[in-house]
Amino acid sequence: MDQTIEARIKEWLSDDYDAGTRKEIQTLLDKNDEKELVDRFYTELEFGTAGLRGTLGAGANRMNIYNVRKATQGLANYIIRNSGQRKGILIGRDSRILSDRFAEETASVMIANGIKVYYFQDIHPTPTVSFGLRHLKAISGVMITASHNPKEYNGYKVLWEDGAQITPPHDGNIIEEVRKITSLSQVKFISFQEAKQSPLFETADHLIDRVYLEKVKSLSVHPEVIRASGIKICYSPLYGTGYRLVPESLRGLGFKDVVMVEEQSTPDGNFPTAPYPNPEEPSAMAVGMKFAKERNADIFIATDPDADRIGVMLKKPDGDFALLNGNQIATLLVYYIASQLAETKKMPVKPRIISTIVTTGLLADIAESFGIKLDEVLTGFKWIGFKMNEYEKEGLDFVFGCEESHGYLAGTFVRDKDAVIGASLIAELAAFYKSRGTSAYEILQEIYRKYSYYRESQKSITMKGQDGAEQIKALMEKIRRNPPAQIGRFDLLFTIDLETGKIFDQKTGQVTGKWNLPSSNVIILRLSEKAKIIARPSGTEPKIKFYCTTSGRVKEGESLDSLEKRVNQEHEELKVDFLALYGLDG
Repeated sequence: MDQTIEARIKEWLSDDYDAGTRKEIQTLLDKNDEKELVDRFYTELEFGTAGLRGTLGAGANRMNIYNVRKATQGLANYIIRNSGQRKGILIGRDSRILSDRFAEETASVMIANGIKVYYFQDIHPTPTVSFGLRHLKAISGVMITASHNPKEYNGYKVLWEDGAQITPPHDGNIIEEVRKITSLSQVKFISFQEAKQSPLFETADHLIDRVYLEKVKSLSVHPEVIRASGIKICYSPLYGTGYRLVPESLRGLGFKDVVMVEEQSTPDGNFPTAPYPNPEEPSAMAVGMKFAKERNADIFIATDPDADRIGVMLKKPDGDFALLNGNQIATLLVYYIASQLAETKKMPVKPRIISTIVTTGLLADIAESFGIKLDEVLTGFKWIGFKMNEYEKEGLDFVFGCEESHGYLAGTFVRDKDAVIGASLIAELAAFYKSRGTSAYEILQEIYRKYSYYRESQKSITMKGQDGAEQIKALMEKIRRNPPAQIGRFDLLFTIDLETGKIFDQKTGQVTGKWNLPSSNVIILRLSEKAKIIARPSGTEPKIKFYCTTSGRVKEGESLDSLEKRVNQEHEELKVDFLALYGLDG
C-alpha cells in the first residue's frame, strides 16, 4: 500500500473515531485484506453534483457518520455564505440502513452551525423534500437515500431552494466548500438530543403532507372517471417511503380498490424479498406480479425505496401481465396528458415537455403531433428541474418531464422526479382507458402503430475500485478518439461529444455544430435508420452505461408483431456488434 493509504488508515484508527469504526478497520488489518483496505482508503468518498453515495462501512471511501458530518459542514458553510441560516434546511430520509442516523447527524451539524432545521420525523419520499423546501421557503434540503441501490448502499442528496438537485453554480460552489473540510476538527457538532431541544429544530411532517397531497390531487385530468371505472390497483412500496403517501394519494383521488402487497408494505432497509429494490427490474416486481395476478388486478404499481421512481405492470387482453420499461411508461403518460389537454381544450399557450438525452425518441414524435415542443437535457432529473427554472423565467409552460430510468413529473410544485405523482397519473390513465372500453396496454400498441415502434435497452458494465475507474476512463477515450465508422449494418453519421459539445460529421470529418448542453462525459453515436448508441459513465455507481436505440414504422401489410420482431432483431444485432468492437461482448 502507498503512503497516502497508510496515513488515512492511521488517522481512522485514532481516538477521533468511535470504537466500532476502529474495530472494523483493525479486523481488516488483522486479516491482511489489502484489496478491501485499498478500496476503502485509496480516495475520499467524493461529494459530487448529486451529493454522496457509496457502500456503507468504515473508511474514507465509504458512507458513514464521519463523511456525512464533513459533507454537512461544507454545506452549512455554503448556506452561511448565502445568509440562509434563518431560511433553514429540510431534512428527509428513506428506510435504508443508517438513514435515520445520517439524518440525525445532518441535523446536529446544521444546528451546531446556527442553521434552522425542518426535520421529517417519519421516512418520506424524496419529492416531498423538494416540495417541502419550496413550500417552507427553505434555502436547501438534504435527502438521505441511495435510491434503488442494494441494501449495502446509502447516500446524501442535496437540493437547493428551487427544489431541484444542486446544479450550476451551486453544485460547484458546494463541492468546493465540502473539499475544504479535510479534518473532523473543522466540524461543528452537538448531539441529536441537544439539537432536538434547540429552538432552531422543528418537525415538518404536519407542515407538508396535507398540502402536498392536495397539490398532487390537483393534477388529475379526468377525476370524474376514477370512481366509475371500477379499476383494481395493487401497489408495493418495496419496503420504502411510499408506504403511506402513495395509497393516501390514490384513495384521495377516488380509487376504492387499492390493495398493498402486504409482505413489502412495512419499511425495511434489508429489502427481504427485493434485494435490488429497483422497479425497473423484473426480480423486484416478481412478488407484486404474483400478488396482482391472484387478485385479478388491472394494474400493479411499485415505487423504489425513496419513492421517486415507479414500476408498472399492466394487464393484457389475455389476462397476463406486461412489465413496462421506463420509456413505455413515459410514452403512455405523455400521450395521455397531451391528448387529453388537447381534447379538453386545456392545452397551455406555450407547452413544453422535457426528456433526457437517453429517453425514447418516440416522445418527440408524440409531442410534435400535439404542437408541444420537447427539449432534451443531460441524464439526471436535476437537469429537468434546471430547465423548469428556465421556463419559469421565459414564460414557457411546463407540461411534463421524464427520464427512461422510471422518473416522471407533472406540475410545477416539485422539481424532482415524483413517484407519488407518477403512480397517481398512471392509475388515472388506466381508469380512463378502461372507462372507454379499452385498456392502457392496448393504447400503447395503438401508439406504436400510429407513430413508430422504438426499442431501447441499456447495458451496464460494472468496473469496481481504482482499476475499474481507470478502465472506464480508458474505454471512454477509445470511443471518443476512434469511433467506429460502421456498426454491423448501421453507418455512423454523427458523433456528438458532450464533453466539448462538438458535433462531428463522419463523412466530412468536420465539426458541423455544437450542442448547447453543460459539459458532460457522454458520447452519442447517431447512426443510419435513426439508430443510436450513447456511452456514459454512471455518476453514482462504478459502472459504464451504454444506451442502444433502434426504431421502425409499420410497413404496408406488416403486423405490429412482425414490426416488433424486426426492430428487436436489428436492435440485438447492433448491441452485440458494438460491444464486440470494444471487447465487451462477454
